[in-house]
Amino acid sequence: MARRALLYFSFGGPDGPDDVLPFMQNVTRKRPVPPERLVEVSRHYQLFGGRSPINSINLELIERLRPALASAGFGLPVYFGNRNWKPYLAEALRQMGEDGIEEALVFVTSAYGSYSGCRQYRDDLEEALADPAPPLRLHKLRHFYDHPRFVEPFARGTADAFGRLAATHGAEAVRVLYSAHSIPTAMASNSEYLAQLGLVRDYVNARLAEEIGQEPRWAQVFQSRSGPPSQPWLEPDISDAMTELHAEGARAFVVVPIGFISDHMEVIYDLDTLAASTAQDLGASFIRVATPSSSPGFEDLIVDLVREQETQGWSAPSLPMELKPLQQCRAGCCLPGYVPRSL
Repeated sequence: MARRALLYFSFGGPDGPDDVLPFMQNVTRKRPVPPERLVEVSRHYQLFGGRSPINSINLELIERLRPALASAGFGLPVYFGNRNWKPYLAEALRQMGEDGIEEALVFVTSAYGSYSGCRQYRDDLEEALADPAPPLRLHKLRHFYDHPRFVEPFARGTADAFGRLAATHGAEAVRVLYSAHSIPTAMASNSEYLAQLGLVRDYVNARLAEEIGQEPRWAQVFQSRSGPPSQPWLEPDISDAMTELHAEGARAFVVVPIGFISDHMEVIYDLDTLAASTAQDLGASFIRVATPSSSPGFEDLIVDLVREQETQGWSAPSLPMELKPLQQCRAGCCLPGYVPRSL
């Protein structure tokens, strides 16, 4: 029987000030991003000592995952690789080869489908396997936006934050903003990103409505745009939306980062710093709901995806959503839309 493992595959982030610019160059190596934009985003990291929280979050989750897999009867060693910083994917695959691993399941730290959230990871896996060609077979685990351990922490956190703000400002003055990473509209049209986000948003919103006994006032917003002004990206930007909603009577904002599983830079800078500053300038209250990866039992989500892959006829727990994740990505899905490719 082939020796098997689990590969935990993430985005990566700098560990210190000297890592920031090289990291940003890695992130944008296949995209025409102006140098001044790299310098601008690098400053965001320097505000936090040049260190992204994503690395320690991933390592902590992996430490929780190992005993959870063992308890569930899956004796899979766990390897950790990143797309854009140490430990790099190639290093993880090389170590797997040296350890005699022949086959691995791959957990990608993105709940949704899109070029940036899925296909780019798949492309990197294929590229890493091709040169040099280690004798490895990789099987990417499916998207998990429908899993209760991803969605329920958002629902609980949103209800708690809304209640706290409503007690001070009244429910009519509170707006719930469901935030996700903006992507080019051409990219969005080639994936189910918007539809999947909408399912999560609508579930959390329905749970909130049950909790407070009325339909909350809400908006879908986006953040972290990085493309040129001439290129259409998903809108509205969260700060623009807050300004408009404040003019219409909003006095408090619950921000729900449904597009993210953990607190990386797009959360702690674009939400906790920029959006929170916008609220302060408006004289409005602001609460950002926690991301779910640090919630108790989140590691069991990954165990469920492994069990689903390994056990014929068994399905992971899921919420009642019309659009169910596919076990295997469709051919031609999640293309970038704005970069000529031959696939």
